[in-house]
Amino acid sequence: MIPTMLFFGLVLGRWWKTCLVVGTLGWPLLLWFDNIIESPTEFLGAAGLAALNAAVGVAIHQSLLHLFRWLRKDRQAPDHAAA
Repeated sequence: MIPTMLFFGLVLGRWWKTCLVVGTLGWPLLLWFDNIIESPTEFLGAAGLAALNAAVGVAIHQSLLHLFRWLRKDRQAPDHAAA
């Protein structure tokens, strides 16, 4: 579960709100339909863990996105018109 939801957050982290909602509801529903979890308490636990793991993946994605934007901004060509 952990690697799956981390990967989900990493890949879809650009759309972080949608990613968290789909991950939080999708993973427990998948477990429910496969009869891996049976009670509402287990469903809520799986949803919480899915949201947490997807959030970590999204945080990594967003951090890398901001880092690349920052690096790209620092590497802009100097303004030669002022010379």
